Amino acid sequence: MRWLLYNLCFGLVSLAVLPRMLVRMRRRGGYAAHFEQRFGRYHPALRARLGTGGPVWIHAVSVGEVYVAGQLMRALRALDPAMRFVLSTTSSTGWREAEKLLGEADTLIYNPLDFPWMVRRALDAVRPRAFLLVETELWPNWIRACAARGIPLALVNGRMSDQTAATYRLLRFWFGPVLRLFDLLLVQSALDADRFTAAGADRDRIVITGSFKFDVAQRQPAREQRTAALLRQLDLAGDRLILLGGSTWPGEERILLDIYRDLLPRHPGLRLALVPRHFERREDVAAQIRVAGLRPVLKSSIDSSGGPPAPLTADDVLLVDTTGELMGFYPHAAIVFVGRSLATANGGQNMIEPCLCGVPTIVGPHTGNFRPVMADLLGSDAILQVADAAALRVAVDRLLGDPDERRARGGRAARAVAARRGVVAHCATRLLEQVISPPPTPGNAG
Repeated sequence: MRWLLYNLCFGLVSLAVLPRMLVRMRRRGGYAAHFEQRFGRYHPALRARLGTGGPVWIHAVSVGEVYVAGQLMRALRALDPAMRFVLSTTSSTGWREAEKLLGEADTLIYNPLDFPWMVRRALDAVRPRAFLLVETELWPNWIRACAARGIPLALVNGRMSDQTAATYRLLRFWFGPVLRLFDLLLVQSALDADRFTAAGADRDRIVITGSFKFDVAQRQPAREQRTAALLRQLDLAGDRLILLGGSTWPGEERILLDIYRDLLPRHPGLRLALVPRHFERREDVAAQIRVAGLRPVLKSSIDSSGGPPAPLTADDVLLVDTTGELMGFYPHAAIVFVGRSLATANGGQNMIEPCLCGVPTIVGPHTGNFRPVMADLLGSDAILQVADAAALRVAVDRLLGDPDERRARGGRAARAVAARRGVVAHCATRLLEQVISPPPTPGNAG
């Protein structure tokens, strides 16, 4: 009865979100590609590629989790060069990043929806030797089907936000039995361990490892060099001080625009660049820039123009509306504000990346998705956290006027990240020893 009720509820929720999914497919482009895979169906060529069985299946919902999966794949392959992976994701942006991480023998798919018959079709096709889920992707039918087939299960880089913890605790009737099917739960912090235990997990199978995200963040020298060349053309190098809004969400662009207009007379070399979390918001953000009395200059338009861009003035705002650009821009900023942390309570975006680049980094009060990371960075005085827009303005103004503080804070940030690396290699060793079974021999495949 428990799972009949779950499947009924999941079906109703799926029908309710279907219109939104269709709109998203239309707006994003690429979201509809390989859509049949979400039902556990695969074209003959892909099914033949999967047909040998025996890969390690890693599921990573979107871009951030995909980067975690990529680091884990590299670490596991270093321990076992013959290991093959099936990497699944949920989002089209996650798919685009995942394509860059695959080895020659690996396969990328979309995860099936959590209906029993769709999960069975997917498992029949993949026949994994182990199943690894990244962070908090807990789909009961999927996990129960793996356990029923004797497929070892592990959660990697596990975490629970405040909202997720409350939901899982409330629905312990469903999630408790599912969590107890895991062979190993590698979680980021003691708080996460307590929350998984409260949701019904077996405490003896939980290991506190720290966050993968310190290992996942990587400098990208080639991209940094290309960005540096562009910034010189745009007159955003040299004495210019770039205030960069990274992964901003609705409401945060307006706050940064107000701060920019307010502080520009005091800091004439200041320039503003905005990198919204979702590139399809470009028109909305461009409209906000115009309302602020400024001119939006879109990175996509620069890329498509074919010629050298015109230098920007103080009345221009660079709008980076292309994907995968942030790590190229971060090192060239004077100050970075990381979004999804001020105008929304959704839990923050990755603040490790600008810290790795040695840039003074500011976040708002809402960083629940990065609780262990923030504890480490705040403990090292490596990041600034502000309560509201007024406090953000004060912090930006102070940093702009004090280059020594910018250098010192950026240096502490880079050192704090470097000191916390090594989690991925440790977890890969544990997984190989405790979870990942040997691949099936050809005679026993299936």
